Amino acid sequence: MRDRETARKRAKELVSRMTLEEKASQLKYDAPAIPRLGVPAYNWWNEGLHGVARAGVATVFPQAIGTAAAFDTDLTEKIGDVIAVEGRAKYNAYSAEGDRDIYKGLTFWSPNVNIFRDPRWGRGHETYGEDPYLTGELGKAFVDGLQGDGEYLKAAGCAKHFAVHSGPEALRHKFDAKASKKDMRETYLPAFEKLVTEAGVEAVMGAYNRTNGEPCCGSKTLMEDILRGEWKFEGHYVSDCWAIRDFHTNHMVTDTAEESAAMALKTGCDVNCGNTYLHMMKAYEQGLVTEEDITVAAERLFTTRFLLGLFDETEYDKIGYDKLECKEHLALADRAAAESVVLLKNDGILPLKKESLKAIGVIGPNANSRAALIGNYHGTSSRYITVLEGIQDAVGEDVRVYYSEGCHLFKDRVENLGFRQDRLSEAVAVAKNSDVVILCLGLDETLEGEEGDTGNSYASGDKVDLLLPEVQRELLEAVVKTGKPVILVNMTGSAMDLRYAQEHCKAVVQAWYPGARGGRVVADILLGEISPSGKLPVTFYHDTEELPDFEDYSMKGRTYRYFTGEVLYPFGYGLTYGTAELEGVKVNGQGAGAGNEVKLSGEEIAGLEVTVANTGDRDLQEVVQVYIKAVDSPDATPNARLCGFARVSVKAGDKVTVSVPVDRNALTVINEEGEKISGGNRYAVSVGFGQPDSRTEELTGKKAFSFTVVR
Repeated sequence: MRDRETARKRAKELVSRMTLEEKASQLKYDAPAIPRLGVPAYNWWNEGLHGVARAGVATVFPQAIGTAAAFDTDLTEKIGDVIAVEGRAKYNAYSAEGDRDIYKGLTFWSPNVNIFRDPRWGRGHETYGEDPYLTGELGKAFVDGLQGDGEYLKAAGCAKHFAVHSGPEALRHKFDAKASKKDMRETYLPAFEKLVTEAGVEAVMGAYNRTNGEPCCGSKTLMEDILRGEWKFEGHYVSDCWAIRDFHTNHMVTDTAEESAAMALKTGCDVNCGNTYLHMMKAYEQGLVTEEDITVAAERLFTTRFLLGLFDETEYDKIGYDKLECKEHLALADRAAAESVVLLKNDGILPLKKESLKAIGVIGPNANSRAALIGNYHGTSSRYITVLEGIQDAVGEDVRVYYSEGCHLFKDRVENLGFRQDRLSEAVAVAKNSDVVILCLGLDETLEGEEGDTGNSYASGDKVDLLLPEVQRELLEAVVKTGKPVILVNMTGSAMDLRYAQEHCKAVVQAWYPGARGGRVVADILLGEISPSGKLPVTFYHDTEELPDFEDYSMKGRTYRYFTGEVLYPFGYGLTYGTAELEGVKVNGQGAGAGNEVKLSGEEIAGLEVTVANTGDRDLQEVVQVYIKAVDSPDATPNARLCGFARVSVKAGDKVTVSVPVDRNALTVINEEGEKISGGNRYAVSVGFGQPDSRTEELTGKKAFSFTVVR
């Protein structure tokens, strides 16, 4: 039933048999049953950010920001497929029991393709990072996997939060995000456009905030002119939860709930997550909406239900409960964790050689923390493997593993009756008795997350700065002062100020929130069973003083494309244990020499082939990255932007040639009017394993392969 026209006709026929009250009732997220028409209850609210969430046991993948660090569309598509399969398994089992509760449907409110423009945003780890191209490619892959290519939708994806939404969390219900036409079309809208026009995403969710004065769940500009007008979106639109209530309680663009319901519905918001649409019949009675307005929304929603096959027999009805956390799905979660971990520094201490160690000290509040594995919007795992447990399992009886929590995640003591830093002396004792220390610091969803879902009430889930909590900074310094070699494993979903660690630790590893069993993979990377291959999908700055105000949505001075200062760790950066070299680049079949010019035969870079040689003694994976800048255009971003990437596996001593897809918009720019225009005739192209910037060159010791394309 991927035939939308047939689904639409069936929806139209079914809705035509409903009373006005019945049609209005179907516009709530918790749509009631209509027994006389054979329509069961349906709850539109389900979550699948990195695994089926909030409905019991499911495979829990690394948080989305970790998946982004893999720079791997194939992996992301497979994760989407697993979520759809496990979602179907749950739906089949639960609906057979008559269970139509929240989080048990097939409409997943994922992925989050907002741009992580500022590291202080608490929900940034739900996204695919700061780059519009990377976000769009990974978002499309996720939706392709989630929705499948069968006769029916395997599950329905939802691009959220439309649009221009990335904090502050404390202000989101009343905030007006002001963005220029250039920033809108260059940064904030491209990923949504790709998901709508290329992936055919079935749903779009509006944001809480206003964008340029209009509430996002009632915005004529966003919803009518761009989404349904320009992009020809045919799916359904859903409000963020209780966002329509904000129209009259916070944004003050309406006076009553009835007016808010009418504004959202008439602009094209089909389903209300919240309770404002309970006032829809009153809005009708007051002449604020027509029956036709209600009918159109109901028809869109039932079109989606028919596309999912919820009233038919489908090829997915026999997906069994045994698919939940099956061996294949857990193996994919391990692969995702392995590809996501980013090695930021290595003075040669990694990989650890187990045979040369007598004792390892594992210290820190995230060393044995389940919360640090799973991020937010997570499911339940039948087993968790923390970093401590992973190391214990990996070394077995051969090496003594000492452990200390070291400190609370953020409070000044672990035991309420203890002195301040009551675990610090234990941590120092562990370090002194160990050959090497694995120090696991960072955050979890209680410190960075969504307003209302977090224990971080003072900042509503956002960070006020990039520093680790004070007790963790004190722990880090105390352990370093013992003189023992320290490997920092940072478990956060965002960029942190790691300058002290960069200066004083022997190695720094960014593990993100690696999934329910991710501690085993982190241990395997530390011990050399796996070579790290992740790349940063966000910039790690020195501190927030280098950044514009959090409330400022202009891209000037933000992200790798617009930041002109020096950073701690650049976007796209990440080390491996091996040695890979670029041996050759071809553009549209022509060889490109370093510093040379390549004349295009056509208007676009239609094909780019890169040969990668593994000159080391161990197998590895690398991520080839292509950055392009229009040399002569005043509308080009200050720095070259990512326009292509490909993950490549190379055996020791071998070489492979990989085809790197290039953004079809690589040779265009966005002007101040938001128009996409040619970037001119000359383009600086750089190919490498990171950005063509001086900091990446300094950290890696490698210069990007650069040349000029002329058309």
